[in-house]
Parts: sequence; structure tokens; C-alpha cells
Amino acid sequence: MAAYTAIDDPEVYFQVKLYTGDGSTPSITLDGDTDMQPGLVWIKNRDATDSHCLFDAVRTATEVLHPDATTAETTDADTLTSFDSDGFALGADVKVNTNTEKYVAWCWKANGSGSANTDGSISSTVSANTTSGFSIVKFTTDSASGNATIGHGLGVVPKIIIRKELLTSGWDVFHESVTSGGVGRMTLHDTGALDTVNDPFGEVAPASSVFTYNQAWTGAIGYDSIAYCFAEKQGFSKFGSYIGNGNEDGPFVYTGFRPAYVMEKRANDTGIWNIQDNKRSTYNVTASNLLAESNAAEYTGTGNRIDILSNGFKCRKNDTDNNGDGDTIIYMAFAEAPFVNSNGVPCNAR
Repeated sequence: MAAYTAIDDPEVYFQVKLYTGDGSTPSITLDGDTDMQPGLVWIKNRDATDSHCLFDAVRTATEVLHPDATTAETTDADTLTSFDSDGFALGADVKVNTNTEKYVAWCWKANGSGSANTDGSISSTVSANTTSGFSIVKFTTDSASGNATIGHGLGVVPKIIIRKELLTSGWDVFHESVTSGGVGRMTLHDTGALDTVNDPFGEVAPASSVFTYNQAWTGAIGYDSIAYCFAEKQGFSKFGSYIGNGNEDGPFVYTGFRPAYVMEKRANDTGIWNIQDNKRSTYNVTASNLLAESNAAEYTGTGNRIDILSNGFKCRKNDTDNNGDGDTIIYMAFAEAPFVNSNGVPCNAR
């Protein structure tokens, strides 16, 4: 099976869900016969300038973080109210449920509310799905200085770590393609280029059981952080980089699957975190864009456009944010269908 793909049905572990708000208290059911209980739900109002909202099962429902801001975690009982066996339930907060407005939810399966992990020098609470290579990690600093190791529960080395203190702070991103060895960071909350001066990951590469956190970055004892860790799984997820060519016949990026979701960011200079998916853009060339670092409504401009193919994606615009000539573009992608399933049957292009 592993010769072709680790996962035949990606919707069991990741889904893009579109819904229309009703201003009431709906239950949102995910698609297919997967009975997928999400552990991480990222919601954006497509029609309005509302902040993105992140919810996870370790911090529990109603606890909100905003990837487009540095604000602290807040409790809002009128947002996502529960993680259900086949979806999630909502309150009537406008960021997640304005009547008649359109929303997208990107949903990852974890492993419940988490359990204690003592692999690192600091104990953590971890909800890990080792099949799909995704874990949610919560930990608390025990010093104001020095490196600490944090157990992530994946059993393999993560290629992406997205971390934030639950108090006012930025979002630090480790991406193996540009922060190799744990040196530097990308910042999810803004358009900044690779930061090679600050090192929240302690200048130490992640390992199969732990990642490193530089506690001087927080500078205090007893501060909580959340981290989302991603490891590659053949036929399901791919995290890497490519070099833009500044041409509408742009680079092809092989993923080994037909993507359901692609997020890209120019690393060597400023640029947006552009998110495209298979539900908001149902045909090529894609045109429906949302920006992770911005509360802007969805736009259908001519920039950042790609073809979603049976085995990857191809850039289709001369755009500095995802295809500037000579620029290094990092990406993370999740599958709609593997290029070839475990029975050797190829998927179709759309």
C-alpha cells in the first residue's frame, strides 16, 4: 500500500467545507461517509472582513485564536461550540455564522482532546494522528531562558510547525525548506520575509519525537503555547518549496496527489500567505483567494492563480507572491485524492 499512498481516502483526515451562515446555532456536517471528527477547524468568512478563527480540541471549543493577528486567545461561547463526531456546531458570532454570508472551514482530524506526553524536557498535552502526520501540542514554559524540548507525538520528523503563545504574541512558523536546522522563522500573522535573526526554535532541527523551543523567546515561566505539527504522508500531504519563473507558464510542483488545499508564501521577500482550495475554486485556473495573514474578504483577482492537477499544481500567473522570477516560494498542500491509490488506480485530473 505504501508504495502508492499512505491514505486512500484523504477526506477521512482533511476536508474543505463550505457553508452559508444562518445566524442561529447550526451543526455543520462534513462531507462523505467519513464520520470525521475534526481536531482543528480554521474558519474564514468569505464575504466580510472578519478575522480568521482557529479552534482545536486540545484548547477545547469556544477558545479562539486568530492567525491574522497577534491577539491573545479569547473565550467566545458564541463561536465554535463543539467538535462533533461528523463535523462541528456553531453559535451566532458573525465571524463564523452571519446570516446568508458564505464561509469556508478547513478541517484536520487529530486524536481527541489529547493526553500527556513526556518525551521532552517539558511535558506536553498532545493530540496526535500518526496516520495523517498531524498533531496538536500544548505546553507551558518552565524557564525564562534556554532551550526546551517538546514532545509532538508523531513518531516521525515534522516538516512544518506553527506555534503561538496563548497570550499576545506572533505566530512562528518552522518550515523545513527555509528554516533548516531550526534557524529562523516565518511569521503567519504578517507578510514578512524569512526572519533569520530571531530563533524561537532554538537553532535545533526537529526530531522524530520532539521539537525544540527557545524559552528566552517568551522570557517568562508559566506561559502556555499551542503548536500544530505536520509530517509528510505519501499521497496525502506535501510541504516544500519551488523557484518562481515570473511567467504565466509557471513551475509545476509535484505533490503525488490532486490537491484539495494549497497555501503558498514567498520566503525570500515580503508576500502574502495565499490559500486556495478545491471547493471555492472548482475549475482551473483557480481564482478564489484568501490570505492567512489578512482579514480581507475573498477576492477573485488575477494574481496567485494555479491549476490544480491530478499529481500537483502549476503556477499560471506572473505574480510576485507565488511566482516571482527567482523567488523561493514555500507551500503546504493536502490531498483530495492520491495520484495513484493503493490498488494502483490513478486519479483523474479535474
